Amino acid sequence: IPGYGDSPPVEVVVTAQGRSTFLDHVLQELGMQRPVLVSPSMSGRFALPFLLAHGDRLAGFVPIAPVGTKDYTAEQYRGVQTPTLILYGDRDTRLAPQALQNLQHLPEHRVAVLPGAGHACYLDKPEDFHRALLGFLHQLK
Repeated sequence: IPGYGDSPPVEVVVTAQGRSTFLDHVLQELGMQRPVLVSPSMSGRFALPFLLAHGDRLAGFVPIAPVGTKDYTAEQYRGVQTPTLILYGDRDTRLAPQALQNLQHLPEHRVAVLPGAGHACYLDKPEDFHRALLGFLHQLK
């Protein structure tokens, strides 16, 4: 993610609109048509503004305890019609409950909780994670 970890700071990603535009550019450069956007943790700062501005261009959205969910209102979430799988580990007691509280306002959502998994539930329980993700993807077809 630009501007996080050891990556150099990038001016364009300072604002939510800039991050949405950046992600839009990445998807265009990759030639992606109606992708499913998987958004763990810090990537929420990019995925959420994109979802709210361009959710109709996504086939699906899979937030995994993303940051930034409290930056938007229930009304904003209710305006998104993108099929969503809210996915998290039950041992993520800090970020996951906050994300769920906000993201549950997305009208086309379902929830998958991975027992015994923490914040990086896809690392803690990869088989369960992939089973939930593949089930969601098959349901989109």
